[in-house]
Amino acid sequence: MRRLWIDGNQIPGDEKPRKAINPASEQVIDEVSWASVRQANAAVEAAKKAFPKWRRIPANEKAEMLHEVARRLRQNLEEIAEELTLETGQTMKKNRGYVEWSAQCFDYFAELGRHYRGRVIPSPEGSQLSLVLKVPLGVVAAIIPWNYPLLLMVWKVAPALAAGNTVVIKPASYTPWVSLGFTRLFEHFPPGVVNLLTGSGARVGETLVTHPDVRMIAFTGSTEVGQHIMRQAADDMKHIHLELGGKDPLIVCEDADINCAAQAAVWAGFLNAGQVCTSVERVFVDHQVYPAFLEKVTELTKQLVIGPGIDPTSQVTPMIRPEEREKVDLQVKQSVDDGAEILTGGRVPPDKPTGFYYEPTILTGLAQEMEILQEETFGPVLPIIPVSGFDEAMQRANQSKYGLGATLFTNDARKVQRYMEEIEAGNVWVNDPLIDNVAGPFGGMKRSGIGRELGQEGFEEFLDTKHVHWEIEGGSKPWWFSSG
Repeated sequence: MRRLWIDGNQIPGDEKPRKAINPASEQVIDEVSWASVRQANAAVEAAKKAFPKWRRIPANEKAEMLHEVARRLRQNLEEIAEELTLETGQTMKKNRGYVEWSAQCFDYFAELGRHYRGRVIPSPEGSQLSLVLKVPLGVVAAIIPWNYPLLLMVWKVAPALAAGNTVVIKPASYTPWVSLGFTRLFEHFPPGVVNLLTGSGARVGETLVTHPDVRMIAFTGSTEVGQHIMRQAADDMKHIHLELGGKDPLIVCEDADINCAAQAAVWAGFLNAGQVCTSVERVFVDHQVYPAFLEKVTELTKQLVIGPGIDPTSQVTPMIRPEEREKVDLQVKQSVDDGAEILTGGRVPPDKPTGFYYEPTILTGLAQEMEILQEETFGPVLPIIPVSGFDEAMQRANQSKYGLGATLFTNDARKVQRYMEEIEAGNVWVNDPLIDNVAGPFGGMKRSGIGRELGQEGFEEFLDTKHVHWEIEGGSKPWWFSSG
C-alpha cells in the first residue's frame, strides 16, 4: 500500500485506505493511504518550516535538484507509463510521451530558475539604483486533476520549486495510486520541500485552500470548483492559478484540406476519450464543405479501435469512472430528445461489458441553446454544425462562457490574422490542434481560468514582485520637510 509523503517521510494515512481502480478492467490495482485534516495541516507546517532554507539555497543547487527529477523520470519511464495506463486508462504510447515531456518541463524550469531573478530599471534619481526583484511566495498548494496526474502536476510543481517555493501536492481522488508513486522523484529534496498526500476534496482540499500559511493555490479542474476556490482564497488574498473547463471550437473553412481537418477533429475530439480540458467539443464547418467533412469524420470515427490503454492497438480508451460516463450519456440523450441526431456512437459498446467505455459519438442537427453546445462534456462526443461562412463561425465560436482553446483550419492568411486577434481563447491553434510548448504559456480566458502555466509566464505565476529603490550616495533630499 502506497503511503503519504510528509516532511521527508512516508507515513500511513489516518483515514480508512481507499481502493485504486483500473478503468479498463474495473479491477482493484491496490489500496492507498488516505490523509486526514490533521495530516493536511502537518504537510503545510512541514512546507512552511522548510521554506526559509529552501528559498536561500543557491540557484545552481536548486537547478541540479530539478534536473535530477528529470533524470529519475527518464530512468523510470516504462514503469511510470505503465502505472499511468493502469489507473488512468490512457495508452502506453501517450503515457511514455507524457513522462518524457514531464522530464523536459523539469529541465526547462531548472534553467529558468537558474537564470532569472528580476531586472534592473533606470531610476529617476541619478544616485539611485532601481531593482525589480522576483521573490518566492512561500507554501504552494498544488491540486491536481485525474486526467493527467503526472503532467499537470509537473506544470505546477516544477516552476513552483524553481521559483523557490515549497509545495503540498494533492492528487485527484480518482488517481491516488499513481500519484503517491511520484514520491520517488523527490526523495533527494530536503524534508518538507515537497509533500504529497491524498484525501477528499471537501476535507483535505478545503483545508489546503483555507490554510492561512498557504500563500498560493494552483488548481486544475472544473469551473465550479475553481469558482469555489476563488471565493475561499479571497479572505486571505491568496495568489491563485486556475486552469478550468473548456468548450473548445474547431472551425473548418471552405479552403481547408478536408481530409486533414477531419482527421484532426477526430484526434482532438476523442483523445483520452474526450477527457482533455482542450478537447474539441464544437465543430463549425463551412456549408460548402460540410457534407464531405461530415462523411469523412463519420467514416474515421467508425474505424476507431476501442480498448484498454495497455493494448497497443487501442485508440479510444475508457472513461475514468462510470459516473463520469453517465454524465456524458445523459447529455447525449438530452440532445437527442431536443432534436439532435446521432450518426455513430452514443452508447456503451455492446462488446465491452467490462470497463468504463463509451463509443466515440458524432452529433448533428444541433441548436445553439442545447446544453451540449453550452456546457463542458468531457467525453468522446463531437457535435458538428454547418455555418454560412467564416463570419458566422467566429461568432458561434465566441458564443460561449468558456475560452480555453480554439482551432482553425484554413490556408487563408487573412482569416488566420483575424482569427488570432478576435477568437476569445487563451490557446490558439491553426491547422494543428492540441500542440503545447513548454516555453509558451497555456491558460484560458473567461470562465476557463486565471493565470498561465508553462513558459516565462507560467514561472512568474509562482513569484511575487518587489520594487527596490536604493539611494547609494545617501544624504537628505531638497523636497523633504525642512528640519528648521
